[in-house]
Amino acid sequence: MSPVAPIRRPLSLRTKLCDPVSISRTALALGAGLTLFSGVDAVQANAPDDGDLVLDVLKIEDRTLDTNPYAEKGAPYKARVSGDSRRTEPLSETPATITVLTQTQIQESGRSDLRAIVGAQPGITIGTGENGNAFGDRYVIRGQEARSDVFIDSLRDPGMSTRESFAVEQVEITKGPNSTFAGRGSSGGTINSISKHASSDYSFTRADLGLGTDDHRRLTLDSNLPLGEHTALRINLLHGDEAVPDRAPARRQRDGAALSALFEPNDQFYVVGDFYYLDADGSADLGTYIEPNGGSPVHDLAVYQQDEDFLTTTVNTGTLRAGFRFENGFRLQNAARYGTTDNGYVLTGARGSTRSAADPQAPSASTITLSTHQGWQEVEYFVDQLNGYWNFDFAGASHRAVFGAEYSDLSVLNGIYSVTNNGTRNCLTGSGAGTPNFCMLDGNGAVVANLDHLLQRNIVRGNYDSDYNVDTLSLYALDTIDLSERLTLTLGVRWDDFDYSNTLRSAQGALTVYNYSDQLWNGNASLSYQINDQGNVYLAFATASDINGGESDVGGSCGYGGLCGTPTQVVLSEPETVQNIELGSKWDLFDDRLLATMAVFQVTKDDVMESVGDAYTQLGTLNTGRNRVRGIEFGLSGNLSARWSTQFSVALMDSEVLDAFISNQIGKELSNFADTQSFLQLRYQPTHKFSIGGALTYSSDMYAGQPDTAAAFNAATGEYSYEIPGYTTVDLFANYEFTEKLKLRLNVGNVFDRNYYLAAYRSGSFTYIGDARNAQLTLSAEL
Repeated sequence: MSPVAPIRRPLSLRTKLCDPVSISRTALALGAGLTLFSGVDAVQANAPDDGDLVLDVLKIEDRTLDTNPYAEKGAPYKARVSGDSRRTEPLSETPATITVLTQTQIQESGRSDLRAIVGAQPGITIGTGENGNAFGDRYVIRGQEARSDVFIDSLRDPGMSTRESFAVEQVEITKGPNSTFAGRGSSGGTINSISKHASSDYSFTRADLGLGTDDHRRLTLDSNLPLGEHTALRINLLHGDEAVPDRAPARRQRDGAALSALFEPNDQFYVVGDFYYLDADGSADLGTYIEPNGGSPVHDLAVYQQDEDFLTTTVNTGTLRAGFRFENGFRLQNAARYGTTDNGYVLTGARGSTRSAADPQAPSASTITLSTHQGWQEVEYFVDQLNGYWNFDFAGASHRAVFGAEYSDLSVLNGIYSVTNNGTRNCLTGSGAGTPNFCMLDGNGAVVANLDHLLQRNIVRGNYDSDYNVDTLSLYALDTIDLSERLTLTLGVRWDDFDYSNTLRSAQGALTVYNYSDQLWNGNASLSYQINDQGNVYLAFATASDINGGESDVGGSCGYGGLCGTPTQVVLSEPETVQNIELGSKWDLFDDRLLATMAVFQVTKDDVMESVGDAYTQLGTLNTGRNRVRGIEFGLSGNLSARWSTQFSVALMDSEVLDAFISNQIGKELSNFADTQSFLQLRYQPTHKFSIGGALTYSSDMYAGQPDTAAAFNAATGEYSYEIPGYTTVDLFANYEFTEKLKLRLNVGNVFDRNYYLAAYRSGSFTYIGDARNAQLTLSAEL
């Protein structure tokens, strides 16, 4: 196995020839820790045991401006290593399923928000939050809730914020329980965005301007500026605005800045400071609704958004990183981050209803009523992660060990808005004399005039209803051990000690305080066998744990990861535990330009917290649920040939509820779970200046319901109540290079303008609609 070594890039990113260079062992050893000193982590290379190393002539042929230090040179869709330096091996030798989406692949896909990027990947579905919580993104990985398992540069990114990709080198999706690396949660996996950092190795400035349908405009700037031999500055800027395709006036507005500064006075020490800002504004469309008891989503529902609707996220984050390499090769890295996030929304939902028999316009007629969904959230957090890296030989085996400690202090204040609807109620719904309501259809079934002014809301920010705080101290150790030239053992263990408190405020103002502490132990172990220079096979086992009330955004809503039980019962509850066993194989093909992967896995979750109405007092600890997901996943990333590139994966899975408090849920499918998914992005480059490609996304049908439970089921009909139909979408793109510094890209999303749906709330209301057909032209210029 290989020690850590850098990729040093030339100041010019254009084709360049370098003379052969002779490097001594001492220089090579010093270079081995350069990931510390350049502000980026974990790049691998093979090195000899002794003697001089003569490098071949270096020729850089790729004309694409791609400064991602983790990518495979010449294979724009393939990452060679993880941006998490604790993963000490190349991705092709890492015994886990990790899907990496490179900057080039993301840009050519035409997707920019993390939800759109990640949601297209097999093994992942999008969910809605409790009561239509619209703070931000919610993910389900291999059937397990993952909305709090989102990381930036391997540090947890708390809160339910909107996340962008303008300052991202690559997105890494680890599938399967991951608590050794991630801490509490990570039942199905984690999502880790790797940021763009300053480097003294190159100088460039690139501006991208995009214009398109639905008032689309997007302007980004990425500039890396060496300020002398030891200092560098990187600036990323964003301005974006567009209407949601075919759902205007719903809009997505994005303004952001990411600044990174590097100070590297010598080959032993570096400091990197980063600041990130994002203002994601606009308003969201909660889509349509599903007719109950096996019905379909209602197509062509008129846009019912109200003038006062809004959805906003403001993120401010500062991170300071430092690293030092000792003379004996031991390395230390420390990352400290302080951040705040402010979220807020007031949005409108729509669902089918029936007018009362007493309605004066259309007694007992079918109609559609409007509802209000709202909330605000303030997140403040501090986290410090210290890692030590030590490569050594012991008992005839080579070890690459990582020792870490992490402290985090997370505070989340959730609250409500006081919303008064001052519009005229235009219908009666319900039984008997009926209740005045807002209907978007008149007595003849036509959409009412001035629908966007129907409710005429007055909005005032109200009190908090949940004051959530978790302090956690973690210690962990990881070791990769070469038992022989072909056999490698990987071991890891993590201890988390947390103090939890949550003060819930009822609608009447009464406060209930929950306090408890606990410790979590998790680990991973794997055995890999290197078949030849290209391929290996591995067997891996890993665990994860989650706590009662682990989700910060839902207070006491047990079925969505909020608190289950009374304050006394919470203390007695056990953590939810998850085990994953995986048999896989990875192959580096075509001169390491293509990575092929396969994994068979089983994820089993025990002691699941269940929401069972008023039966809390009968359940004791509430650890009554158990579920399982089995599947197989295949993947390809990189170059199929000199002209063809691909990022492809397919997941075939099966889920089952093994135990539940409500017995008729046993044997049913998990909610928000698609058992077959695939994604294929292909790029063909027939000439040096021109390339064309496209992406196909497929998802089988799934069924709405609460997380970690069976999908909503109608025992009388024997059918799942709310089906989200499967779909296939096709996107296309083309690139043309006018000069080496001026390029044009065309993206057409959802080419065939398919109606498709991403997720639905447990009652079938606010079913998210996928984007209609859209097109953008992006001009890229190197300045």
